[in-house]
Amino acid sequence: MTKPPGRIAEALDTFHAARPWDHNAHYHRWILRTLPRRFGRALDVGCGTGDLARALAGRARSVDALDADAATVARGRALTPPTAPVTYTVGAAPDALPPGPYDVITCVAALHHLPFTESLERFRAELAPGGTLVVVGLARSATRRDRLREVVSVPLNVLMALVKNGGRQVPRPAAMTAPVRPPTMTLAEIAHEAELVLPGVRVRGRLFWRYTLVWRDDSGRRG
Repeated sequence: MTKPPGRIAEALDTFHAARPWDHNAHYHRWILRTLPRRFGRALDVGCGTGDLARALAGRARSVDALDADAATVARGRALTPPTAPVTYTVGAAPDALPPGPYDVITCVAALHHLPFTESLERFRAELAPGGTLVVVGLARSATRRDRLREVVSVPLNVLMALVKNGGRQVPRPAAMTAPVRPPTMTLAEIAHEAELVLPGVRVRGRLFWRYTLVWRDDSGRRG
C-alpha cells in the first residue's frame, strides 16, 4: 500500500483509527451479485467473525465456515442465530478444508495467508461442476497502475469512512480484529499463477487495496 508522506499519512492514520470501516465487508454485496440467487452447499474460507457466511446462508442450503483463529471463530458462532445453516470449523486451509463438493466457495482477505497455488488447486478439487469460486484478496503494489488505484483510494477511503460512520468516531468492528499479514505476490503474479490452475479465471485490481478473482467450473467434469 502506498501512503502519502509525513504528516498527511499520520493524520490519515489517526482519522481512520477513530472512524474505521471494513474494506472486506465492502465487497460482500459484490460477491452476492456475482453468485447465483440460490445454491446448495457453500464454503467460506477465512470466515473471520462470519459476516459473509451469514449472508451466504440467506441463499444456500448450508454453509461451512472455516478460519484458523479459534477466538475469531468463537465470536462468529456467538453472532450466528441458532437457526442459520452455518457450521463453523477451526482449522488452517487448505489442509483443514471440509470435503466438498461445494456449489460456491468464497475466500476474502485470506488467500495471501495461505500457500497460493496449493489452495487454488484444493478449491478447484472441492468445487462442484458448474460451481463458482470468488476471491477478494490483497496484492503487493508493483506497477504504475497499482499505485494509481492506491492514490485514488486514499480520498475515497476518507469519504467512505465519513458516509459509513456518519462522521462519528466508532469502535473498531469485530471483523477487523483478526490477525493480518502483508501480501507478497503482485497482481500480475496472482493472475499468472491462477490461470495455470483455473483456466479462464478473471482477476481484476480493485479500489481499497483489493483484487477480485472469479472462476466458474463450466467443464462439467473433474480434472
